[in-house]
Parts: sequence; structure tokens; C-alpha cells
Amino acid sequence: MPPPPPAAVAAMDFSQNSLFGYMDDLQELTIIERPVRRSLKTPEEIERLTVDEDLSDIDRAVYLLSAGQDIQGTSVIANLPSLMRQNPAETLRRVLPKVREVLHVAGVEMQLTAAVSFLTILQEESVSIHTYAHSFLQVILLHLEHRDAGVSNAWLETLLSVIEVLPKETLRHEILNPLVSKAQLSQTVQSRLVSCKILGKLTNKFDAHTIKREILPLVKSLCQDVEYEVRSCMCRQLENIAQGIGTDLTKSVVLPELIELSRDEGGSVRLAAFETLVNLLDIFDSDDRSQTILPLVKSFCEKSFKADESILVSLSFHLGKLCHGLYGIFTPDQHLRFLEFYKKLCTLGLQQENGHNENQIPPQILEQEKKYISVRKNCAYNFPAMIVFVDPKNFHMELYSTFFCLCHDPEVPVRYTIAICFYEVSKLLNSGVNLIHKELMTLLQDESLEVLDALIDHLPEILELMSTGGESSIHENKFSSLPDLIPALTAAEQRAAASLKWRTHEKLLQKYACLPHVISSDQIYYRFLQRMFTIMMTNNVLPVQKAASRTLCIFLRYNRKQEQRHEVIQKLIEQLGQGKSYWNRLRFLDTCEFIIEIFSKSFFCKYFFLPAIELTHDPVANVRMKLCYLLPKVKSTLKIPADKHLLQQLEMCVRKLLCQEKDKDVLAIVKRTVLELDRMEMSMDAFQKKFYEKDLLDQEKEREELLLLEMEQLEKEKQQNDGRPVSERAFDKKRRDTKTSTTLPKSVPVSLPGPSSSTPSTSKEIKKSKLIRSQSINSQAFHAKYGNFDKCASKSSAAAYTPSASGLAKTSMISLDDSFRTRNASSLPASFSPNAPLPSTSRGTGTSVDPKSSGSKDMQPRKATLKSRKSNP
Repeated sequence: MPPPPPAAVAAMDFSQNSLFGYMDDLQELTIIERPVRRSLKTPEEIERLTVDEDLSDIDRAVYLLSAGQDIQGTSVIANLPSLMRQNPAETLRRVLPKVREVLHVAGVEMQLTAAVSFLTILQEESVSIHTYAHSFLQVILLHLEHRDAGVSNAWLETLLSVIEVLPKETLRHEILNPLVSKAQLSQTVQSRLVSCKILGKLTNKFDAHTIKREILPLVKSLCQDVEYEVRSCMCRQLENIAQGIGTDLTKSVVLPELIELSRDEGGSVRLAAFETLVNLLDIFDSDDRSQTILPLVKSFCEKSFKADESILVSLSFHLGKLCHGLYGIFTPDQHLRFLEFYKKLCTLGLQQENGHNENQIPPQILEQEKKYISVRKNCAYNFPAMIVFVDPKNFHMELYSTFFCLCHDPEVPVRYTIAICFYEVSKLLNSGVNLIHKELMTLLQDESLEVLDALIDHLPEILELMSTGGESSIHENKFSSLPDLIPALTAAEQRAAASLKWRTHEKLLQKYACLPHVISSDQIYYRFLQRMFTIMMTNNVLPVQKAASRTLCIFLRYNRKQEQRHEVIQKLIEQLGQGKSYWNRLRFLDTCEFIIEIFSKSFFCKYFFLPAIELTHDPVANVRMKLCYLLPKVKSTLKIPADKHLLQQLEMCVRKLLCQEKDKDVLAIVKRTVLELDRMEMSMDAFQKKFYEKDLLDQEKEREELLLLEMEQLEKEKQQNDGRPVSERAFDKKRRDTKTSTTLPKSVPVSLPGPSSSTPSTSKEIKKSKLIRSQSINSQAFHAKYGNFDKCASKSSAAAYTPSASGLAKTSMISLDDSFRTRNASSLPASFSPNAPLPSTSRGTGTSVDPKSSGSKDMQPRKATLKSRKSNP
């Protein structure tokens, strides 16, 4: 045997020094445990903490506040809102006086708890405002100047909320009059700081005369205070004061104070003055902006690089609002200087990048770099505003290089912020959106999932703008000239799948539902559809599997090739519905629920009805249980009398479950489901007033599904007649022109004239006219908001794919049903019958189909199906 490696020998070192080291470690553990043992209460302590259970809530509270320990008193004060709800009179009479006594000597924790409880009582309106002011206001005012800053701020927040609801007379006598003495220089700094914040709140409660006579003199005094903290605090309250006193007094009183404070020796005071000026830009007229504010802002920006970096952080955050507020008064030279200043901020700190280890960099340098990162992040936040500032037409010349730098910034927070703003940038660029498609690919492939997560929030809208924007025709798919989109989307999904952030993965899969409106169905079929299957069958996160299932159903809904559709349906049934894993069969039922929501009733009944109810014989109880929950939705897809045989199949399966089910949980759900099924009213083939809206929505879904088949057949015939293949670019263009819409505007008529079923026509002219008609209908359609795919309510989802019921009702009250059925029955191509064997359920046939043998039978042609439904009474 070879000797053990040196590492193993070192690991087995049982020398005396090593054993002493182990003993020291054990002794340290013993020391750590000692405080835990000492914290246990002795019997005497437990006895002192025990309270008689027979005492009422009020008596117990009084007892604990009088003789209990601090922790018990804190508990009583935390429970004070509950006592006020139960018995306000007794609480005010007996408990509140004890609370006042305890708060005089209370610690920080009890003080904070009391401030929160007093605020809760105010918000819950347990007592009238008059009673609250009489009982609680003096306690709040008494503790405003607590020596602990946290406690003082907590009581101040409570007081500011109380000021909102107190009447004017109470405010004048209890708060404003004492404030005159509290704001004097002889008082403490903390007292003057509290006075500043109270003054800012009081301004909106009094008329202009009272403000000018009693409040503004105090404001001026505090703006000229000897302490920079007080001046800065009062300066930040000038915004609230200006909104309360109106434009005239603001110009005559507030603006001069702001000008003086903007030249203050204290940096924090100058910063507060700058931020207040920016927030008040809307109040001032153009003369004040150009003659007074613009010079101040210009001087502030010039001095900012020489000052503290925190000033640059604030300046970069407010720069967008500043440029928007001063827009129109800049001279061309000033406009250019502000733009260059913004560009300089966007690259601040990048020139100092070096390869040093962070441990070798001094702490002050690291702090400076963090502030530089905040500056660039704020610049990314303001980028849409700067596009407006330079005009979107000048984006490529003025701001594209800056946008490129922000998208490639080495710091994640900067790229995250620009990813959030990407959609706004795309909207502003409009026809020039194709200029930033490379940056979109960059952010999609970003190494940080936070950046990807921020980008995909508006990914459908961005892709739609990318596909329809630009200088070329709106009907040409822009992504035909952008081959790196699909690899970028694929890489983004794989990176999200490999991480532990499953919510990002789920969101991305949900957003992929927009792809049928962006790229061709062939590209989706070969690059994305199989990936959805893989996720459904192998991923371990249920929300991710459901998102993949829903997106796959939407891909199937918009697939333009019949053979591909049948292959997908067959895979769903064989690999999921008849899969060996019960988990896959559960996902099949989820998919059935999405199919019911997205497709027409006839589609579900034809392909998925029998495979779904066949799972009533599943050996796993969870599968049968989930099916029971789905059965009411399954029954809602049937129409009588055309689907009478399917209803018989459903009733037979439910009857078997009732008689043969041995699992008590499943049996209980079956019984509830039976009652729900009995209460359901069945839809009829003809429109019913009760189900009119739902029937219209379903009819439109079915019309769109058949329209896809017609267009596919006509395109095949056209290719055969031309004798040459259609290029991918031409196919994308035709696909965009003839793409089936998800929603139609109310102005588009829905009645579909067509040849009578008694005189069918198959000439080329009629087929060509149908294609032109389908194109004209779809060319007027607009894309539904992709967020509708995320809704789970079937009614909302149906509305996302179809015209509004009110619009349909106005245009096709009479002729929709008959013309639709006549047209479908007469004009459907004979090649509708699929090549692949699929379980099929033909409506209108009186015979029941064996679910086990249905998988080997050819489907009935859709033509025959519709004719049989037409012939039924």
C-alpha cells in the first residue's frame, strides 16, 4: 500500500500540541454556552413574573405597569391599541396615567414602543381627535427632546402625523405658541432642529396672513442660525413652506433665503439649497429661472468637482429634473456645457480603474469609488431625461457613446439601472430604436442575473419596438437582419436556469410568450419549443414548469405549420399525459388547463378531452385528485348536442370514480366535484343569451385557428404554383402581413361572408380572395399587451386573444354563427387531416371513442367535423 499523502498525515496529527489545541477549542465552546445557562430564570424570578390569570385585561395592565418588570411594562404599552379598541374609557382612566408615570423613567425600548402605539391609536381612530389631543398630545410633546436621538425622532414622527388631523385652534395654542420659545438660540440644537420640522408641517395648516405674521419670522431666524445643522434642516423645509404660502411670498421671502443659503460656508447647507431650488423650479417663472436660478446652478456645477463627492452624488441624481426644468432658457453654449458635464459624470471614476486588489486599496479610496459608482448609477437613471434634453433625433451623435459606456459599465448597479431604463429609451428613440439593438444583446447576455431581471420586465415591449421600429417598412421583421437575437435569448434562459434564482427564470419564460409576435414560427419551433418541453420534464421548480407549459401553449397557438402542431400535441400526450412519472402527468393536467384558457373549446375537445379524462384511472392519488379539480373546466368545453357522446364519457368516468375510488381524500373531492358538475349549465351549439359573451369569444378563437389552416394551405398552393421556394426573409414578411391577431379593434367587423355550403367553390380566385380578406382583417389588428399572458383568469385570458364582446355584438349579432359555420364547412382545405396519428374527438359523432385505442386512429378531418356539427339540430 502506498504511503498516505502529506495532507492526510497532517490531518491525522495527534501530537500533544494538537491535542492541547483541541482542548482550547472545546473550552471556548464552553465559555460561549455559559451566558445561555445564566440567562435561565430561577424559580424565584419565575414567581415574580407570574400574574393571576383571573385578572381582567385592564387590571393586568395596571398591575404590570405598577409592579412588573420593564419587559412586562413594554408589553403592556405595545398592547395599548388593543386595549383602546376593547375598552377606551377604562384604558384612558386607569391605564394611561400609569403609562405617563412609567415613561418618565423608561428606557429606549419602552419609549420607542410608546411612540409607535400612540401613532397606531391615532391611525385606528379609536377615540375622537378632541379626546386624543386632550389625553395623548402632552405626552408626545413632553418627550420630543429626549436625550436619545432615535427616541426623539420617533416621537417627532408621531407628532407630525398628529398635526395633520388636529384643528387649527389646538395647533395654535398647543404647538405654534410654544414653538416661538423653542426656536430661540438659547435652546438646544436638538430643540431647534425639531422646531424646523414642525414649522415645515404647520405651514399647510394656516392661512397666508398667519403664516406671514407668525411663522415666516421664525423661518428666517432658523435659516440664519449659527449651527450649520439647523440651517440645513430649515433649508430642506423651505419646499413645504413655499407650497403653503404661494408664488408671491415664495419669490419675496423664500427665494432670497435660498440664494443666501446656496452661498453658505457649509457644504451640506449649499447642497440642501441646491436640491430645494431644483424641487421648486416649477413655481418660478422664466425670468427667475434665467436671471437667478441658472447662474446659481452653473456656479454649483462648476464647483462640484472640487467639493465633496457626496455633492456630485446629489447633483447627478437631480440633473435630469434640472435640465427639464431649465429647458428652453439655455443658450446653445450653455446647452452644450451641461451636456458635456453630464457625459463627464457618466464616466467618473472609470479612468482610475486599475488591477489592484481591494485589500490593498486604502479605505478612503474605496469609499470614493463607491460614491463614483453612485454618480454613474444616477446618470443611468437620468438617461431618458437627457435624451429629451438633446432631442431623440440627435441621439446617435450626442449620446450613443455615453449609452454604450453605461451598458458596458464594470459595476452591476450601473448596468442594472440602465437596464431598467432601456424600455423608456426605446420609446423615446422610436424610429431610431435600431441604433441600440447591440446594447440590448449586451444586456441580455450580461453576467449578472440582476441586470437580466431588470431588463425582462419590459422585454416584450422592447422586442416589439425593435421589430417594428427603424427606418424600413413597418411590415418587415427587423430581426431578420439581427441574427444574434435568438442566441442571446437562448443564452439568457440557460443562464437563468443554471442559477438558483428561479423567479428570474420563471419571469423570463413568461415573457417569452411574446416571441410569436416577433420572430417566425419556424424559429420558435426549432430553437425554443423543445427547450420548453425539456424544462417541463426536468426542472425541479413548479412555478418554472408551469411558466414553460403556458409559454409552450402560446407557441402552439401561433404555430403556422400543421405538421409541427400535431407533433407538439402528440408529444404532450405521449410524454406528459402518458408519461411514466406521475409528476409529468400532473404537468399534463396543468397544460390542459392552459389549453382550455388559450384555445377554443373545439380544439381542446378534439385533441385533449379523452387523454385528460383517461387519467381518472391513474394509479397515483394525487393525479386523480388534480383531475377532479379540473373536471368542471373540462365540462365547460362541451356543447350540447354536438358533444353529447363526450358528456357521456365524462359522466361514466365520474361514476367509476365514485364507485371504485378507495382513497378517502380523493373520494371527498370527487363528491364535491359531482355536486359542482350537477349545478353547471351546459352550453348549446346555438348562441344562448346567458353565455353569449363567452360563446362569442370562443367563436373568435375557433375562427382564428381555422384561419391559420387556410392561410397555410394557400401559401403551400402558391409555392407549388410558383415552382420555387420562398426565402426566409420573404416568409417573415408574409408572416407579418398575415399574422393572426390576438385582439381585434372594435371597428373591425366580425361577420364573415362566405359561399354557401350547398354550393362549395374551390377555384383559385376564391381562395386568393380569402387570403386577401384574411390579410386585410389581420393587418388592422393590433398586438395584445403581453402582460395578459400572465393572467390566470380564463375570462381575462380569452379577452386577450379575442375582440371585446361588446364590439362583436354590435357587428355580428345575427350573421356570425351561420356564416361562420357555412364558411368553415365549405372552404376548409381537404388536407386538414393530419399526417401524424393523434387522439381525436370529432364533435357531432354519436359514437364514443375508446381512450386507449384513440391514440392509434387518424383524426377525422376538420371539414367532416364541422359538417357533422352543422347537420345536428
